[in-house]
Amino acid sequence: DLQICQHRAPTCCTKKMEESYQAAVRRERTQSIQALNFELKYMIVGHITAFQEAFESLLRFAENRTSSLFETAYRPMAKEAAEPVKELFTDISLYILGAETTVESAVLRFFDSLFPLVYSRLINPGITDLSEDYTECLRLTRQDINPFGHYSKNLVTELSKSLWASRMLSQALSLGIEVINSTEHAALSKECSRALVRMQYCPHCQGLTLIRPCVGYCLNVMRGCLASVAELDGHWRDFISTLEYLTNEVAASHELEMALSGIWSSINEAILHAQLNGPQLSATV
Repeated sequence: DLQICQHRAPTCCTKKMEESYQAAVRRERTQSIQALNFELKYMIVGHITAFQEAFESLLRFAENRTSSLFETAYRPMAKEAAEPVKELFTDISLYILGAETTVESAVLRFFDSLFPLVYSRLINPGITDLSEDYTECLRLTRQDINPFGHYSKNLVTELSKSLWASRMLSQALSLGIEVINSTEHAALSKECSRALVRMQYCPHCQGLTLIRPCVGYCLNVMRGCLASVAELDGHWRDFISTLEYLTNEVAASHELEMALSGIWSSINEAILHAQLNGPQLSATV
């Protein structure tokens, strides 16, 4: 009554043993795949952790430097500018981590909040207190009045390039983990488990417990078993190429560290531009 290990010669196997063999090959194959996947996932998770730690460190440095700018050069508005600065860097962090936001919206929202402060504390320091309506009016008309010249748009451009590459790299690494997880749970078909039993265990039924299958036979069986995930191969190679491209982008022309560390300088230039054009801005307002 054997279904898999059928031999003309006498056999020491039973149907129950065949079932045990099928359970064994499924377990062994799953453990083998998980072991290989674990090494790859461990490496990718290490990259994700290192990238996030480096990014958070750079972000904290850039935020502290920007806060210091206000505390040293623009003390009259430092306290009120603290919240917009914090929001800007929080938005940048969320963007890198994949949130549905844009660098442009984060930067322009910051300059919208900054304009009423620059107007009332630096351009017209005699104004003791602005009403909420007036402050909101200034905030909403910042893009029309354009008090910061081209500096606000330049900051958007500089940050967008480097942060986009960093965002894509972070998401791509996370995607790699998902793909690996999907292969881990690929079910072995009935035909696959039978083929594995024939290859690995059927010789045992004849007492040949030390004979190992030849490489060609083993490869053919495994190709059949992994046919359902074999189509990932081409896409995985493309994925690796994309990772290499993004890594080069983050490290080269769109260097993340340079972009983040330059935020304070761009903000300073923007405020100086507004101050130089103070009388004209006051008349426009």
